[in-house]
Amino acid sequence: MADLPFTLDQLRILRAIVSEGSFKKAADSLYVTQPAVSLQIQNLEKQLEVSLFDRGGRKAQLTEAGHLLLSYCDRILSQCHEACRALDDLHNLKGGSLIVGASQTTGTYLMPRMIGLFRQKYPDVSVQLQVHSTRRTGWSVANGQIDLAIIGGELPAELNELLQVVPYASDELALVLPVKHPLARLAELTKEDLYRLGFVCLDAQSTTRKMVDQLLARSGLDVQRLRIDMELNSLEAIKNAVQAGLGAAFVPVVSIERELMAGTIHRPQVADLQVRRQLKLITHPARYCSRASVAFRNDVLPVFASADSPIRQAAKVVPEAIGEHWFRTDRPLV
Repeated sequence: MADLPFTLDQLRILRAIVSEGSFKKAADSLYVTQPAVSLQIQNLEKQLEVSLFDRGGRKAQLTEAGHLLLSYCDRILSQCHEACRALDDLHNLKGGSLIVGASQTTGTYLMPRMIGLFRQKYPDVSVQLQVHSTRRTGWSVANGQIDLAIIGGELPAELNELLQVVPYASDELALVLPVKHPLARLAELTKEDLYRLGFVCLDAQSTTRKMVDQLLARSGLDVQRLRIDMELNSLEAIKNAVQAGLGAAFVPVVSIERELMAGTIHRPQVADLQVRRQLKLITHPARYCSRASVAFRNDVLPVFASADSPIRQAAKVVPEAIGEHWFRTDRPLV
């Protein structure tokens, strides 16, 4: 180690500067003084005999050498973090940590149930949930920042080759109406009925909206004929708009269970229309798998998986035995 031209502290400082955008913000995030940060970078540049930052502008910009070192820096620090977790795992699950990730809908409505079940069995394990886009979540798993994740979108091609992707559950979209809407009286709607409705949906530029439109088109709907009366920026806002009588919407089934039970929205059946997508579990097969992560996979994931998922089929537990609170066999959970 004495022959290395850098220390782990210097690499942490380098990454903090890039992440925070300035020397001062990096110093604040690391709870050290700005002169201490500047001195460490100056020493690092002197030891490496290169300039790492272009100091001509207001924001700290990396040079070519800085970008090259940063790419190794992330891998080195990730391996250090992995080594510490592996050493912690020499003890039992009376401690330790678990970091799980999810895309928006799954992270909002499904993951809290899964984490709740896990905490019942392992109350001393620290659990962190990160909810981001599918792309960002995938890269976090690839970089070792997340142990495992459940996603609904498509991963970039380069991540499909790197990560292990396993079918997990069926994510169903349901049509919902205000309870006093005239069509709510009908036992079943046709696809033609949908073209006479006014819809509330997410912004047209959002990734989730584009995914929903693709799913509807694959299910045989002419998306261009659907009348969009209102665009909102969140699923909760859409549900509230439907309850207020402002229009119809397509929303994930898992997000409306409470509203259906309370009778505040109506879910009609639509003839010859079933809108589903496949949720997937992603992990990095080459990275260290902590004992907390193994426990989550063995004790929690099978409970919420679809019947045809390899995760459920390989499980030794019977999910239904855990109880109605956690699992329903008469419909997909997600």
